[in-house]
Amino acid sequence: MSDFKQNMFDQIQKKSNIQPDQIMKVAQSVQSADFSDEKTVRKLVKQLARLSGKPVSKQKEDKIVKAIINNNMPKDIGTLSKLFKN
Repeated sequence: MSDFKQNMFDQIQKKSNIQPDQIMKVAQSVQSADFSDEKTVRKLVKQLARLSGKPVSKQKEDKIVKAIINNNMPKDIGTLSKLFKN
């Protein structure tokens, strides 16, 4: 693994408490996911929240799901992390 990838995984693990192998499993599971399907998106949000060990309120979950379904996703990781914090 390149230093860049290792550093990226280290940063993600540090901020979210998600192990690199868990990240890869989630990434593989969503490669063919239908992000316009609310049920699929909601399941993914819940899975990521569970992996990170951080609770996501119903209001926050609704906001994240709506943003993803409406293809209104942030273009960078900083903006994405703000969405999860709000």
